[in-house]
Amino acid sequence: MRGPGGWWRRQSKPEKVETYTRWSFHFFAVVEFVTVGLMAVTLGAWPGAGLLLVLGVHTAVCFVTVSRSLDWTRGRRPQPVRLLWTLAAVTAAVGVTAIGIADRGPDGEHVDTAAGGAFGVVVIVGTGIIALGIRERKRVFAVVGAFAAGSWAVAFTRGAPAGESLLASVMVLFCGGVMAFTAIISVWLLNIVYELDEARETRTRLAVAEERLRFGRDLHDVMGRNLAVIALKSELAVQLAQRDRPEAVAQMVEVQRLAQESQREVREVVRGYREADLTSEVAGAQGVLTAAGIDCTVSGRTPAGLPAGVQSALGWVVREAATNVLRHGDARRCAVRLRVLEGHVVLSVENDGITEAGDGSSDSTGSGLAGLRERLAEIDGTLEAGPTGKGVFRLTAQIPLPSQSSLPSQSDPSGPSGSIAAVRSVSEVMP
Repeated sequence: MRGPGGWWRRQSKPEKVETYTRWSFHFFAVVEFVTVGLMAVTLGAWPGAGLLLVLGVHTAVCFVTVSRSLDWTRGRRPQPVRLLWTLAAVTAAVGVTAIGIADRGPDGEHVDTAAGGAFGVVVIVGTGIIALGIRERKRVFAVVGAFAAGSWAVAFTRGAPAGESLLASVMVLFCGGVMAFTAIISVWLLNIVYELDEARETRTRLAVAEERLRFGRDLHDVMGRNLAVIALKSELAVQLAQRDRPEAVAQMVEVQRLAQESQREVREVVRGYREADLTSEVAGAQGVLTAAGIDCTVSGRTPAGLPAGVQSALGWVVREAATNVLRHGDARRCAVRLRVLEGHVVLSVENDGITEAGDGSSDSTGSGLAGLRERLAEIDGTLEAGPTGKGVFRLTAQIPLPSQSSLPSQSDPSGPSGSIAAVRSVSEVMP
């Protein structure tokens, strides 16, 4: 999707937080320019133009410092030390310019007020933005204290009473400290969001790795002993055959039996790996969505005597629906409902937070949903997916409950078709 709205929706949640933080501090620089610019209008043509010139330079340096400091925070750039010193120097230059206009510019109380206000705003904003590029809190406190002490020195050397000089210093200390604290907290929250996102990805990778280890362990337990016995008996049969012993036939019959048993056991392992259990998938989806900050509610219970094929198909529906809720949109709520209506079992998954253009989870032609339709079509089931209201997406799977007589019979594991199916299953899973 083109346009700013599509760009924003394509961003991940950590990227959105980073963009919000970045433009919040850019906004502080814009507010500084507008506020001091309005004050500069009251200073007259030449003094106001001079103040606006140095103020524009200060705003530009603030913009660059914000970007470079946040990039350094995320490890994309080195620490902008020179840029921080430049911003401090430009901040001091703007403050000196404002005080110089007050001392040597047009007379009037409004001029002093405008110059003093410009000085305070520039120093406070500069202090907060400099704090973005400093990691040690002691140095942040030193920056705030230095600007506060400088404010006191400027006010005192201009002949201001000690009380007014101290008040100006305290105001800069307090407001600059608030800005610096805001910068520190913003960077801390941004790092926390990225760390949580990385932890979530790590947990997903660990879950996949654990499942692979489980499957490898099960396959090793099933095939390890049988293959060892087959190899031993085959070697024995070869030796017996070389001696023209009739026991070689019995050994090869035993090898054939072990091979057929191994086919059956591998088929069971692969079937357990590829099939999805409905109850487990619903519980797993609820746990994953809740961990992702999505309020997931489940209503209805798995009917007793539900065929294994129907449970497996519905389990895949729940798995795909939960994946789509996590990947697409910005869901806050998800509801899973299981019902039995007039000989049909109906599973519906509804979530909010879909995009207006219907991308991602609301894509009824996506490969994931197409695969579900093919899987459900094998047992005469149907799948409907699409938006049902403003920002709401619903996925509904409906499968007829077969009668006992119409249930498909299991093929003989030892027959030719069973052997071919087992070989196909193993070839699909094993590299």
